[in-house]
Amino acid sequence: SSNNNTVSRCFGGSRERSQQQQLSTTTTIMNKSFLLLLSSLVLQVTAFVPPAITTSTSTTAITNKNRGAFLIVAKESNTGNSVDDKTEVREYFNTEGFNRWNKIYSESDDVNSVQLDIRNGHDQTIAKILNWIEQDGDIAGKTVCDCGCGVGSLAIPLANMGAKVSASDISDSMATEAARRAASLGLTKEQADFYTSDLESVVGTYDTVTCVDVAIHYPTEKMSQMLEHLCGLATERVLVSFAPKTWYYSLLKKVGELFPGPSKTTRAYLHEEEAVRAALTRAGFRVCREEMTGTNFYFSRLLEAKRI
Repeated sequence: SSNNNTVSRCFGGSRERSQQQQLSTTTTIMNKSFLLLLSSLVLQVTAFVPPAITTSTSTTAITNKNRGAFLIVAKESNTGNSVDDKTEVREYFNTEGFNRWNKIYSESDDVNSVQLDIRNGHDQTIAKILNWIEQDGDIAGKTVCDCGCGVGSLAIPLANMGAKVSASDISDSMATEAARRAASLGLTKEQADFYTSDLESVVGTYDTVTCVDVAIHYPTEKMSQMLEHLCGLATERVLVSFAPKTWYYSLLKKVGELFPGPSKTTRAYLHEEEAVRAALTRAGFRVCREEMTGTNFYFSRLLEAKRI
């Protein structure tokens, strides 16, 4: 009996130790899984916004030194003393931002893995737009207004497809580079005309108006006003992309707020899709096609809306 009790205690102790080990292992796995999820959330924040600029806004910025990434979590300010977004964007993309993004929006090898990921994501969005237009097969001879054209990633292919393109960017450096690229490919100014302008100052009437990856630089109210203005220029359709505000990105924003931000920050605005669709509806347009592009560091919701 004594031996049996000893054996029982031994087996009991063994089972207890086994259970404790299993619990410890499970806890370790759960902790690692949580850390991986947290890391993924932090690392997958939209990163096609410009790097740090000194502002008085409350945006939180996180720098990942090991990856060379600059990650942004936006906190929209409700104060009336915020720095003018338009001025900030113009100054950035005429200086440091131009040098950075000119490399990203090219075939340059002088980019890190994060920038390459952003390039691939942006290229996917452009490809989706071009695929839609190619499927329609009616762009030749049509007029297109590309607002926030950057270095011509969309405008130049559209001109090559036979469209008559008028493309603008708030950055003179960007518009000048786009014109240079177009000329190097043999496109004339009649095929693709590039000039410097903010969105609100663009005028005219066009069959199609496009605005890709620009909305992230402006708060939702301003974005809605800009979008309604662009709709007023289009007789047939509008193509717009934006960084979507979802529970996933909202959670990411909360995670980012747990970290202390440095003195230099920049703003990045996520937009609820309902707000974008509402602006299109108010302008007399209805969404007819939609896509979502998501890589590790690039997230963009694409909508095509046609006039009702």
